[in-house]
Amino acid sequence: MSFFTRLSNGWNITINSFKILKENKQLLIFPVLSGISMILILGSFGTAFYASAGWNVDNISNDDPLVNYGLMFLFYFVNYFVVVFFNTALIHCTRLYFRGEAVSVAKGLQFAISRLGAIVSWALFAATIGTLLKIIQENVGWIGKIITGLIGIVWSIATFFVVPVIAYENAGPLQAFKRSTQIMKDKWGESLASTFSLGLIQLAAVFIVAVPLFIIGSLIHIIAGIALAVLGILLVAAVMSATQTIFVSAVYHNVTGDPVQHYNQQLIDNMFEHK
Repeated sequence: MSFFTRLSNGWNITINSFKILKENKQLLIFPVLSGISMILILGSFGTAFYASAGWNVDNISNDDPLVNYGLMFLFYFVNYFVVVFFNTALIHCTRLYFRGEAVSVAKGLQFAISRLGAIVSWALFAATIGTLLKIIQENVGWIGKIITGLIGIVWSIATFFVVPVIAYENAGPLQAFKRSTQIMKDKWGESLASTFSLGLIQLAAVFIVAVPLFIIGSLIHIIAGIALAVLGILLVAAVMSATQTIFVSAVYHNVTGDPVQHYNQQLIDNMFEHK
């Protein structure tokens, strides 16, 4: 299969994922809740940190690397936990849809809560990796930046299927990582290029949505223009996040032999065919 054929398949599967999201608009609530949760949690941390400095920004400084790395680890942990929790809920909702069952936000959240142990374990594992990479990056100069950059790319590819593995397979963090890597190796192969279509759509959507909103808002005030543009970008991010999760869920259920109703089966089979 040529690169352009894979790109075409990726585009078509993405469009198919958009259609599923259109039929189940309630799925957008998960990336929205994820974003709101992160803002509230980080805001709480920031407020506590600011308060500990006597509400004086000039007093906010810490040269202790252990404290800094500890805070970094905490940030990574919270970030991974929130993202994986709500993506697990979304993944479960897509599974219900693929099986022809009723989809609801409550069912997704209930399932994610039932997987809290696995989600926390993965968040701790991923936060540890993230912190170690940051330490290397900051202490090995430009070589460290190159190394961590390459590892970061490999990590993103290898963990592509981690959320559904955490959701449906009784695996610890390391086993989930290995399982995700194996699925990627066996079923993704050269078709990785086709996900490029997701990036193209998101880039185009940002310009199509954010620029007009900025212009319209600027007619009132520049701040209003910026606010509307940011709101538009966040909306695009939520839609793309939900769409990509639907895509991941469809492919995962296909490669594990689970039913994937309401989806163009031939596209998935073509995209993930063996070499």
